[in-house]
Amino acid sequence: MGPSLDRRKALILGGGALAVAAQPSLAQSLPSGTIRILVGFPAGGGSDVMARIIADKLKERTGANIIIDNRPGASGNLACELLKNGPADGSVLMYGTSATTVAQRVTRKQLPYDVEKDLVTLCLAGTVSVAYVTSSTIGVRTLPEYIEWLKKNPRRQNFGTTAMGSMTHFFGVLLGQAIGTPLEPVAYKGAGPLIADLSAGHAPAGCGGVTDFLTHHRADKLRILAVSSPKRLNAAPELPTITELGYPKLSYDGFYGFYGPSKMSPGLVALWNKELRAVIDSPEMRQRLTTVGLEVMTSTPTEMFARQSQLISYMTASMKAAGVEPE
Repeated sequence: MGPSLDRRKALILGGGALAVAAQPSLAQSLPSGTIRILVGFPAGGGSDVMARIIADKLKERTGANIIIDNRPGASGNLACELLKNGPADGSVLMYGTSATTVAQRVTRKQLPYDVEKDLVTLCLAGTVSVAYVTSSTIGVRTLPEYIEWLKKNPRRQNFGTTAMGSMTHFFGVLLGQAIGTPLEPVAYKGAGPLIADLSAGHAPAGCGGVTDFLTHHRADKLRILAVSSPKRLNAAPELPTITELGYPKLSYDGFYGFYGPSKMSPGLVALWNKELRAVIDSPEMRQRLTTVGLEVMTSTPTEMFARQSQLISYMTASMKAAGVEPE
């Protein structure tokens, strides 16, 4: 069982200050063996791509043997449970998205872990918006064109979601409500399978993190119709925001970041925060991550925990608006 929530908050209290104070006194160091970074989705999706980019740079900086361990399934819950039960020596981390950590906290009545008690926030990597996309095979390039297409194809009013019970699910449902055409979610085990079906024309539309789709959009394998970000993306300023298209209430930003098991010591939390921020904030890394659609932003552990808490409240309200009850 993890520590109490009060103790959990105390462990990360002070964030950046902790990083300064804890390292000299505790003389922490990274594990000498293999370090695993869990990713709760299949290889090839946005989460996997970003994790591998960051891991490669971490290897260069630390000299450690760092591998990506893909554990797809249950909308990322398998990876979260593995992390909860993982060793506390800093050898197992998780690169997670709010589409898993926050969404599961909001939508499930019971989980094998508690995101606030069993996982410790280490460092944000950045924010990410949801993208609503269509298959290039249906021949639409804008949201108004898609709305007209739906009227002519009433039996194809469905969209694939990369994670049921997340904003990649709710955003599509709420978009359907906003345009007056109910859209039915279809569950996929991550972005890779959904992109394959979109490219082949087996799925007419989909919803996921913009990082999942940007490369494929540019290759014209699918078409991003709208992003949920409040402002245009640095990585793709040509993409229209949902606010510009007339639906400001659907505006939303999720996040990506690193987690550890709650048993991890404050010294290790501080050390991993230092190493991750140094890598992610480097000009080269910021450029590479921006290219795949991430709005790069690092943080202290405390700041990431606060953003997570705020998003839990926001998503709870969004779920109610989408007419979804916790399962």
